[in-house]
Amino acid sequence: MTDSPRSVPALFLERVGKTPGAEAFRAPDGAGWKSLTWRETEERVRAMACGLAALGLQPEQRCAILSSTRLEWLLADFGILCAGGATTTIYPSSTAEECAFILSDSGSVFCFAENDEQVGKLQSRRAEMPALRQVVVIEGRPSADGWVITLADLEARGRAHDAARPGGFEETAEAVKRDDLATLIYTSGTTGKPKGVELTHGCWVSQSAAVEASGILSHPEPYQFFWLPLAHSFGKMIGTAQLRIGFPTAVDGRIEKIVENLGAVRPTFVCAVPRIFEKVYAKVLQNAREGGAVKQVIFRRAVEVGIEAARLEREGRTPGPLLAAQRALFDRLVFQKVRALFGGRLRFFISGSAPLAREIHEFFAAVGVPVLEGYGLTESSAATHVNLPGKARLGTVGPALQGTEVKLAEDGEVLMRGPWIMRGYHGLPAASAEALDAEGWLHTGDIGQVDAQGYLAITDRKKDLIKTSGGKYVAPQELEGKLKAACTYVSQVVVHGDRRNYVSALITLDPLALRSWATAAGMGGLPHEELVKQPQVKALVQEAVTRMNADLPKYATLKKFTLLPREFSEAEGEVTPSQKLRRKVIETRYRAALDAMYGGANGV
Repeated sequence: MTDSPRSVPALFLERVGKTPGAEAFRAPDGAGWKSLTWRETEERVRAMACGLAALGLQPEQRCAILSSTRLEWLLADFGILCAGGATTTIYPSSTAEECAFILSDSGSVFCFAENDEQVGKLQSRRAEMPALRQVVVIEGRPSADGWVITLADLEARGRAHDAARPGGFEETAEAVKRDDLATLIYTSGTTGKPKGVELTHGCWVSQSAAVEASGILSHPEPYQFFWLPLAHSFGKMIGTAQLRIGFPTAVDGRIEKIVENLGAVRPTFVCAVPRIFEKVYAKVLQNAREGGAVKQVIFRRAVEVGIEAARLEREGRTPGPLLAAQRALFDRLVFQKVRALFGGRLRFFISGSAPLAREIHEFFAAVGVPVLEGYGLTESSAATHVNLPGKARLGTVGPALQGTEVKLAEDGEVLMRGPWIMRGYHGLPAASAEALDAEGWLHTGDIGQVDAQGYLAITDRKKDLIKTSGGKYVAPQELEGKLKAACTYVSQVVVHGDRRNYVSALITLDPLALRSWATAAGMGGLPHEELVKQPQVKALVQEAVTRMNADLPKYATLKKFTLLPREFSEAEGEVTPSQKLRRKVIETRYRAALDAMYGGANGV
């Protein structure tokens, strides 16, 4: 493994030089898609970088990007880095107050904003961001005072600047050093103010080399479809790996277009989060139920056969003639249709951000599109571990990437050290010292186990572990995953019980799945918030809870649950942009419902 070249700009220009005419990106264009070669990508990145230079950007000064996932986000990021600056990422769902905090705390001097709506957030808090000199709007109007300019104007200025200073672009890119700040990502956090994680060029360069060395993307003609938030470290990680390896990426962040886009671009791999797999799993099971009794029996048997065959293959064994024949039959009848939804070429998914239930893992393996679970934190530039094709172990996040050291603390906390661990939290020396000890170990806050072959299993977040009043520890994420897999009507679960004498849960139901059931049950006229109150609906969930409890130790069983009238949402501050539950927010908001399951306000 080599971690040269030393910076992202050098990696970018090396890729352009190696494959200038190859496809780099594909983006929506009207009703179709438009491709950019690496040479065409370099032309736009050069224009943006030189435009920023013309505006006076200095080395390591921060430029923010406030936009949904789209091609221009990637081009702006490369432009900022090639101009010697550092990118500050902001989720497009952030409020005006959150945007102002990040821009002010980071000292960002420029900001790329997606549209007039995002610009409006900045204008409303302009006085709180004295360092912010200019806003570049991707799709929107310039301001009369010149504070807001268009992306087209920036690129025009850049082309003129480049023509007047031949070789200046290359000279600036070459001057970027390994230890220079590349990215400032503010943790979305489940509590408290977000902290700015400082990641250097060396972080991304080293990690991209490790991803290449792992061989995870060594299959013929890899092609990625990407839709995740680019403000998240996961997106940054895979983007730098793209520079190293050279595969093309189709990019479109519109979640409602995911299924349509998969069929259009036909990728070979896709990165996603557990929420997406849970929804696909629930939808496929719902379709089977609605297909009638015969179709449901065929589907159930197909999954059983597929799971058994996949299990044998994971163990290094070959399915026998009968099982192989049954799988081939069910593949034609069932699984080919499911794979067609993903474009028909998909080799695997890569999943991160949160644990995925074993049942969902097994389902996708049965279908023939395994989910390769990985692990990492913003503080570790995203990926440190990942399962590999043909070597995946269910229940683990795989072995460490080459270059990462891992050990467990006495209490089971996962500690990591390596070249792509953050250099610290921006402007927070005390918090940095708490996360990074004197020997350079990052204290992840996750509890885990490592087997003899080095595969890591994450059991829960250290701060999320429940300790019942009886002194027993319960891992809530494990129970939540089991219940979502056991009942496809369940959308989200918050398991509760810290310092209580038994475990309970707040549960939301999937509106589409529940509506389908209600129509068949003659309750189609009832609104969602009324449906969740019906005894028959509670019985659906109770049946799944009873089945789940049968395999759990008594202290971990779910004794009571409450069905809520709506799903937890990012807009209400209940989930993060990467769809992690903000447990403290939810437990505070629904304190009365929780207390009621324990006999009153102070019930235990």
